[in-house]
Amino acid sequence: MANKLAYRGSEPTKFKSIKLHKDDEVIVISGKDKGRKGKILAIDKKRDRVFVEGINKRKRYMRPTQENPQGGQIEIEFPIHISNVMFYDSKAKKGVRIGYSEIKGNKVRVSRPDGKEI
Repeated sequence: MANKLAYRGSEPTKFKSIKLHKDDEVIVISGKDKGRKGKILAIDKKRDRVFVEGINKRKRYMRPTQENPQGGQIEIEFPIHISNVMFYDSKAKKGVRIGYSEIKGNKVRVSRPDGKEI
């Protein structure tokens, strides 16, 4: 039987198309940061993960370098799974699902179920 870890990097991703984009405001819907909002800093499509500003922060210890002779600790954002965040609609003040619609020949993102353009 083949080792499953050998195929780990080439596994197909669950979410083929990601409707969230960089700089979208999202709300966390599960986990230790549930209910908190933040802006998407980066998206890792291969691993289905997003980096959200101020969410899932962890401490990392830096070795002293010429730029930072003291070294010390820093807090950086770690990725969370894309299924744990939802697009935040500031007008409705809640998380909404996103769909696509064609308006005047252009494909645009809309919030569901009301269909308002984002």
